Amino acid sequence: MAKADTGTASTESGLDTAVIERAAEWAGIDEQDLCDALVVLHADLIGRHSQFERTFDYVTVDGTRAYRVSDAVCDELLSEFGFEGDVAAGVRLAHTEQAKLLFAKSVHGDDNFDADECGIVIGIDTAEQF
Repeated sequence: MAKADTGTASTESGLDTAVIERAAEWAGIDEQDLCDALVVLHADLIGRHSQFERTFDYVTVDGTRAYRVSDAVCDELLSEFGFEGDVAAGVRLAHTEQAKLLFAKSVHGDDNFDADECGIVIGIDTAEQF
């Protein structure tokens, strides 16, 4: 099977290529399916940045914003897009791993997510772009 273009998905979603590849493997899904879901979700997340910014803990590192959200918020977001099963798991894994990496890299963040928390990543520095 041909590899998905994770580089393009990475550029469009703010997630590292390696994170996308690992999440697809962990979730047991095709990389292209995960890439497609990540790009669709990211397009919507850009419009929600101010809502997340007012409500959740976040860091900005190298032009990428990462938010720490509850599992319930993540579940609701994924269900809005009809992401289910392994695709939803892959999206959650990719966003959470990337968010943890960004929180760890930030001097202001704490990458110790609780068991009932996950991450949401928006691939632009929303504070400076808008």
